[in-house]
Amino acid sequence: MANKAVFYHAGCPVCVAAEQHVAAALDPQQYDVEIVHLGEQKNRVAEAESAGVKSVPALVLDGQPYHINFGADLDVLK
Repeated sequence: MANKAVFYHAGCPVCVAAEQHVAAALDPQQYDVEIVHLGEQKNRVAEAESAGVKSVPALVLDGQPYHINFGADLDVLK
């Protein structure tokens, strides 16, 4: 059974590049990756905050947030 990974982003160029490089590089045998576009799914911003995400793009692996570069602060997406 694969571990859960959630990649949060806002659709900006930094986020799209990170999605293509980071989320796509995860081994599908190890991680079930869900891509969440917070610009389109604003109802999931609170979920991202609860997971420890402060800015996007961010990848949450096994409950641990990893911030990648800096595209947008979550406050901008609320």
